[in-house]
Amino acid sequence: MQLEWTDVDFERRIVRITPEKGGNAQLLPISNTLINMLNNIARKNQRIFPACSSSMKASFYVARKRIARSLNPKLVKIGFHTFRHWWATMQYHKTKDLLRVQQMLGHRDIKSTMVYMHLDQQLFQGSNDDFFVKTAQTSDEIKGLLEVGFEYVCDKDGLLFFRKRK
Repeated sequence: MQLEWTDVDFERRIVRITPEKGGNAQLLPISNTLINMLNNIARKNQRIFPACSSSMKASFYVARKRIARSLNPKLVKIGFHTFRHWWATMQYHKTKDLLRVQQMLGHRDIKSTMVYMHLDQQLFQGSNDDFFVKTAQTSDEIKGLLEVGFEYVCDKDGLLFFRKRK
């Protein structure tokens, strides 16, 4: 995917991601900081990063090969798409919401997303779901827990119970 200037809506602070393989396009919010950085790039081409992708890819492969020689030869099997698979699997593991993962990945067919459900089952079979559990009473405590990834479970005796995977 090559990001083009027409993919960025500077006023609404949104970038349109056009997927490969006919998936669903996504509109993602971007920060004011990123807007400012993009505004500082000269608009000489239709694409925002015209020459970077091939040189970045080459740099990645060179660094990966060097690290694999010194640490573990299996590292040469890790590519950019591996990170997408890992991220999607972990999103499914955290949420158990296949439709949300489908939407995040831009898949049109739920069958494409079900791969991550199967990976989750294989990776985490036999492991119990361990959680950190916290309680809160005040709105500040609730806000603090939600901001660091805790999810609401229930309330009892005036306490709100939250959990987050370990």
